[in-house]
Amino acid sequence: MKTQWMPRRMLVVGMTLLSWGGLAGCSKSKQQEGEGKGTAAAPVQKSKVLTVAQEAQASWIRNFNPLLAPGTARWPSRSGVYEPLFVFNTLKGENVPWLASKYEWSADNKKVTYSLRPEVKWSDGQPFVAKDVVFTFELLRKHKALDLFGVWSFVEGVTAPDEHTVEFTLTRAYVPGLIYISQQPIVPEHKWKDVEDPVTYKNENPVATGPFTEVKVFQNQIFELGRNPNYWQPGKPAIEGLRFPAYPGNDQANLALLNGEIDWAGNFVPDVDKVYVSKNKEHNHYWFPLVGNTVMLYVNTTKKPFDDVRVRKAFSMAIDRDQLVKVAMYSYTKPADASGLCDTHDRWRNAAALADGAGDWTKLNVEKANAMLDEAGYKRGADGVRVGPDNKPLRYDINVVTGWSDQVRAVQIMAQNLKALGVDATLKTYDFSPYFERMQKGEFDLTIGWTSEEPSPYYFYRDLMSPETIKPVGELSARNWHRYSSKEADALFKAFETTSDEAEQRKLADQMQVLFVQNAPAIPLYPNPSWGEYNTRRFTGFPNAQNPYAKLSPNSPPENLFVLTEVKPN
Repeated sequence: MKTQWMPRRMLVVGMTLLSWGGLAGCSKSKQQEGEGKGTAAAPVQKSKVLTVAQEAQASWIRNFNPLLAPGTARWPSRSGVYEPLFVFNTLKGENVPWLASKYEWSADNKKVTYSLRPEVKWSDGQPFVAKDVVFTFELLRKHKALDLFGVWSFVEGVTAPDEHTVEFTLTRAYVPGLIYISQQPIVPEHKWKDVEDPVTYKNENPVATGPFTEVKVFQNQIFELGRNPNYWQPGKPAIEGLRFPAYPGNDQANLALLNGEIDWAGNFVPDVDKVYVSKNKEHNHYWFPLVGNTVMLYVNTTKKPFDDVRVRKAFSMAIDRDQLVKVAMYSYTKPADASGLCDTHDRWRNAAALADGAGDWTKLNVEKANAMLDEAGYKRGADGVRVGPDNKPLRYDINVVTGWSDQVRAVQIMAQNLKALGVDATLKTYDFSPYFERMQKGEFDLTIGWTSEEPSPYYFYRDLMSPETIKPVGELSARNWHRYSSKEADALFKAFETTSDEAEQRKLADQMQVLFVQNAPAIPLYPNPSWGEYNTRRFTGFPNAQNPYAKLSPNSPPENLFVLTEVKPN
């Protein structure tokens, strides 16, 4: 959902990198060598294949199952290989028709009907029809691990009155459920009906409706996707394919970006104007609008002491967010307030929720934090590390992805901050896949992570506080990784779900903010910019501040479909 379902990283300039071209033993023509002179960029290649840096992985595993959580399958399985019915455009605030041309609610908001595009085909030439949509949602019903957004918690049934119409009957009026239905990737019944276990299925040779469905190359250090020969949008995609070199971390990916080896990325680059743009002002560009998610420190509320709100707030008050923003984030952002909301939801911000000191737990106050831990019964031991009533020391790992250097630095700062409370916190790095799996399963003490990017604060707070998003520790969860629930908040979510009146929605969202501020279920750190860099030496048509047709970031499925279908070769 980096979800923007993941944030991106930092550059260490003083290291070297063998590009994929070098590893493959590719030689340069005299023309290419001439093109490379005078700039830090690599020679222009004649290929119309777009090179993308999106995942931090030391090597690739061939998995194109779009029903799995983002990061488990290869990008862009959920939004580039497979596609949804509609795509929500964050910048425009609208649902864009995709595999469906329109939807319509019933008068009581308990049924939504989609009209499918009759021209859509699967990449093997078979027609895309309503029974494929029904089949996909039935898979989610039968295999709860695939129902990432809890669709079957509010859907009662899915039927196909004809080949191009799908009806969803809901158990209750649930207006916000539209986005969860609309953005579900759809798989073909004729290819998946005999799959024994869709939860473990790797789908190595996908048949799909998206712009890029052909696996041209798959090696442990690089893979390449070719375009769908039967894509339903005439003349699209304009590019021939996508290339994905494996970069174990942001440092390597950024060096490749500076060398002109990457056409499109969603990386954190420090001092981007100096480090990146100045190397080739004509072609090197970026756009970091503050419409990303909120970066959080998640504490596992199923474990002591994190089930105590006093402990959660004390940990938060020990964090120097000004230092995080300046040192780890190069001042691209600002400290989060206790509402947790990013700038996308500014119009929803409730000042009253933060009044009279209620939101002060996101402000640095080590003295008060220590007093709160004393009050909660966690006393300092002889070595200075606090212990609880069970005599267990407050000694924890903070999980982060290897190579996400901005977040690694943020975790280092937080670990040092927490020592002032008598908490022995240690940086613990993982490759992305095991990191994300641990977070999804709730198998952590503390972890840095992200939040959802969806149309209103309802989704943000529901993901963080709803009992409906809770799954047992050890079971994969698309949201609520910290396993927190609030019955009081759930009543607000239920009321919000039944109304389309904006004034009423605002009142309910205000109360959600109050509960979040009171209970600190997760610890907001800073709003994340939507990271995006691009190089126009070989391709044009990327979104930017002058042409903001979509987010530039590739880290926001399914919105990256807008970019994949608009970018063109020079």
